[in-house]
Amino acid sequence: MASMDEGNKDAIYGSFKYSDGSEYIGEWDSNGQRHGVGQLTTPDGSVYSGQFKLGLCSGLGVLVFSDGARYEGTFSEGWFHGPGAFWRSDGMRYEGEFRGGRIWGQGLVTFSDESNGFPRHEGYFQDCRFMRRAKSGDAIQRAQKVALMARALCDQH
Repeated sequence: MASMDEGNKDAIYGSFKYSDGSEYIGEWDSNGQRHGVGQLTTPDGSVYSGQFKLGLCSGLGVLVFSDGARYEGTFSEGWFHGPGAFWRSDGMRYEGEFRGGRIWGQGLVTFSDESNGFPRHEGYFQDCRFMRRAKSGDAIQRAQKVALMARALCDQH
């Protein structure tokens, strides 16, 4: 299993069950914090698989919620942050940019019937609200690529 720190000889692999029922399996740093690649399962059945830094979800990862919703992309300090894709449990998805755990930036909404709405819901979002239409092809492609990379990372571990 590869560590986020190339050549980190101090990485420790193991598992731990927390008092709240959460369980982590993966890499730890020498200070006992989750660091590297691992999987965290929460008491409600949600599962995060991906990279950790200083105990928090940071880097590429996939978070599958207990209701079937799913996020694939980048995390920063435990939040969805940067490019990624989010699928609601009803099949609606957003591909684009996130900030602090919220849809924020350029992106595209695709409804469960595979339509994008009328007018097309492509453009700038702020705090999960569609603000204005704009061509967002680069941000959408980046989000799709990062989501694929996050899935690939999780599939190898």
